[in-house]
Amino acid sequence: MLNGSVIGLSEALEQVTEYWTPRIIGRVNDQYIKVAKLKGELVWHDHADEDEMFFVIYGKLTIQFEDRDVHLSPGQFCVVPKKTRHNPVATEECGIMLIETVTTLHTGDLIVPQTVPLERQMGT
Repeated sequence: MLNGSVIGLSEALEQVTEYWTPRIIGRVNDQYIKVAKLKGELVWHDHADEDEMFFVIYGKLTIQFEDRDVHLSPGQFCVVPKKTRHNPVATEECGIMLIETVTTLHTGDLIVPQTVPLERQMGT
């Protein structure tokens, strides 16, 4: 993660080897820029204090909300407001960029086997 450097999203995604394991590739003030590959579903969760943005680079992503589903294609994004329960689902492999406040925990206050700690997202 080198701010001031050119970072290609496709190249950054090539470095991701595990589904549902975000990788931090940059920082803008108090926001991390992350990339991830998704397939299957994560877990229903929310973030008490932070909004979260999902931007689809390739593939298709469905974000399940309690009252509806949002379907995203390449070039589209959705902002999940804080305190909103959601579950991201990708039937086939999907590459995304996330923008999240540096305090955002992967699965909120819910700790499950799929939860990836921030240190691992940084590659440390």
